[in-house]
This record gives sequence, C-alpha cells and structure tokens, in this order.
Amino acid sequence: MAVRRRVAAVVAVAVLAGGLSGCGGADGQAAGASAGASASPSASGAPTPTPGSASPTWPAKPTDRSPHGVLLSAQLAMQTARRAKVSYRLGSDAGSGPLFWQPKTALQVKRSTPAAAEQLIVVDTVAYEGGDQATAARLGGKHWERFAGAPGPDGHREIPYAGLIDLLNPVVALAAATADGITAQYVGEERFDDAAVEHYRVTTDAARYAAAQTQLSPVRREGLRTALAPGGSASLTLDLWLNDKDQLVRLQRTGTGESGRLDDSVLYTEPGGALSVQAPAEADTVDAGARSVSPLAR
Repeated sequence: MAVRRRVAAVVAVAVLAGGLSGCGGADGQAAGASAGASASPSASGAPTPTPGSASPTWPAKPTDRSPHGVLLSAQLAMQTARRAKVSYRLGSDAGSGPLFWQPKTALQVKRSTPAAAEQLIVVDTVAYEGGDQATAARLGGKHWERFAGAPGPDGHREIPYAGLIDLLNPVVALAAATADGITAQYVGEERFDDAAVEHYRVTTDAARYAAAQTQLSPVRREGLRTALAPGGSASLTLDLWLNDKDQLVRLQRTGTGESGRLDDSVLYTEPGGALSVQAPAEADTVDAGARSVSPLAR
C-alpha cells in the first residue's frame, strides 16, 4: 500500500511540473491560450481573457489520499481551473473580483477598504487604476490611469502588481504547501458556506514558501518572501480548506515577525467558471507610462 501511495504521489508531481510553467515564467510572460479561457482584444487593444464555451474537465483524484497527496491533487485541480473569483484580506487591503492565473495573468478587483483607487485591473503586462469619481476629478474627466509593466533585465515587461497576484494565486500557495520537506496535517471535516470541506494545515516559513515557486522569476520570489516575513517571520502557518473536488476554497496564512503579525485570508469561488476581465475603453484612460512591479505594502 505504501508503495502504491508513493507511486501515485510521484505521478501527481510529474503532472504538476508540466503544468506549473503556465503560472508566469521567469520572463514574466503568461502562457499561450488553452481550453477554457482565451485572449481577445478589448477597446484599448489589450488582450482580455474571456471564458471559453466548455468547462474544464476535472482529472481523476490520485489514489494517494495522505494529506500530502490530497494537497498535490488540489494543486492539480486549481492548475486545471485556471481562474476563480477571489475575496481577500491582506493586511489593510481587501477586495474581490475575478483572477486568472493561466493562460494569461489577469485580475479585476474592487476594493472594500480605502485606497488611492477604487478598482484595479491587470491584463497581462498592462494595468489600470481608478473607476471612481475621485480619479475622474484628478484626471480631467477620465476614470482610468493606464500603465505598463517596466521592462525587466531580459527586456520582457513585468506584470504590474505581481506581488499582489502571487499572494492571491492558489497554485502558488499549494506549491508552498507541497514543497519538499513540508509535512501536511489533516485537521478534519468542517462546514463552510453550507458545504462540507476538508481542513489541512502546513507549517513552513517565508523563505521556503518563496523558494518553492520555481515558476516565478528571482525578483518575484524575493518580493513574495519579503511580503510574507514582517520583520523576518520565523514561522508561517498555512490553513487550507478543500471542497469535494479537491479545489481550494479558503486559504489563511498566519505568522509573527519581529515588526508585525501576518494574517491573510483568501476565499475562492467559481473555480473554472464563466469569468472575464474587461479592460476599460481607451477613450476613458490616461496613459501613465511604465512602472516597476508593485510590491504589497504591509
């Protein structure tokens, strides 16, 4: 039995290794279009992910149902989903909206806490901030400020707000939870949003969490490590709740550092659903040029 479980886990890892490249390579470029989501031009000319006509086909669950095996299955399930609606609280920042992590990075967030701009839209290497009257007053009537990611060392443009996207991406969290040397614990079955979910817990640290993200560039890995280590956090606890399809429905990260406490929460709904991200009309935007990847302030 132990041999069969070990073989099943190896198969799951092999499948994931081939799929993780779509989360955004070291050059910051998203993978090409695949079934379930495609890129179409918006009014501004930027590619906009739109839902495909067919829902993703869920893979069979691996036979290894140990905590580690289940989390590997969850990683594969979320990689297959490619998108979900997120509702998050990261420190003093909170918001909700659709997130695409494959085939192209896209995010559309409406913030529920005070911020410089009410809404944020990211479509691959272009971002838009605004969508409110305060922005329109500042920009002479136009509601959106548009900027592109700054070119990286290899000449490819960065993804704006990559720091925020990496904290929200469920595949990133599950890669950290299934990294070599990490032990997962099954907490038990619980009720969440009127459904039965399975609760798992992993203890790691910010450095190992970031090091597990081999699909990200070194700059993004370092930004992730910094965001998860307030003042140098020595310990990081991940609580993960999965539905009956092994899809991640809730993520909580907690930790204590020398200068603060980390307490993040992300909810995932409609994984693989009919979601879309729409860039604003070009006539309603002001071009602000290029910016570097924005870190997440704590």
